[in-house]
Amino acid sequence: MKKIQIITILFSLTLLSCQEKAKEEVSETITTVEDAVIIHEEYTKPEPTEPEGTEYYEPKVPVVGPATDGKIPSDAIVLFDGSSLDGWMHTQDSTAAKWHLNNDGSMTVADKTGNIRTKQEFGDIQLHIEWRSPLPVQREGQNRGNSGIFLDGIYEIQVLDNNDNDTYVNGQVGSIYKQGPPLAMASVPTGEWNVYDIIYHAPEFNQEGGKIKSATVTVLHNGVLIQDHTEIKGTTPYIGWPKNPPHGKGPLMLQDHGDDSRVSYRNIWVREL
Repeated sequence: MKKIQIITILFSLTLLSCQEKAKEEVSETITTVEDAVIIHEEYTKPEPTEPEGTEYYEPKVPVVGPATDGKIPSDAIVLFDGSSLDGWMHTQDSTAAKWHLNNDGSMTVADKTGNIRTKQEFGDIQLHIEWRSPLPVQREGQNRGNSGIFLDGIYEIQVLDNNDNDTYVNGQVGSIYKQGPPLAMASVPTGEWNVYDIIYHAPEFNQEGGKIKSATVTVLHNGVLIQDHTEIKGTTPYIGWPKNPPHGKGPLMLQDHGDDSRVSYRNIWVREL
């Protein structure tokens, strides 16, 4: 009988210990959750009791003419409107851009002349750019209609003719090259004009040159969201891992892939954010 009582007491003590341990774990979890709660300082003051208490009128929001009916926003910087290549130069030697200026208001890669870049440099931007892969179709895989749009001159958004032309997904059209595949493939038929609308936020570096915040990019391809505030993990090399050299503002660069890609571009403008 005594043995049964002792076992019962030991069982009760064990159960009580488990319950206390569970309470401690729950308490720790609650503390952790509470510590992680975001506190918005502006909402810690006494709560208003009238609607006017949550309204403000300054600073005024700037008025910008909308991009409708082929127009561009009134505060946009035009980088290419088809009239000249004066705002561009070759990346490797800073000479005048030698790409073909076409009668339809576009420009086309001049084979093996090299990449071109804007003379202006930018940080955070909204970019609008239109591009077209050539007809008749030439080559296969990465050698068909290949070019690229380099943000800050070093982070590539892939331009490629992927219509009936498979390749590695982190190198297909709309990818952050060798890093992030697009959410969808939204290309128009080969030879028609594609549209990229891009929101880019540049990375941040500390005084020692260490990256403290990654760049991000949002891309709409022909109106379809294909990159959704995606982190850019570093440079986008053909071989090797991304690197993170410190930098400030940089140019917009367009790629000559060097394989008779003959990609064309038109209607390029940016808004500084």
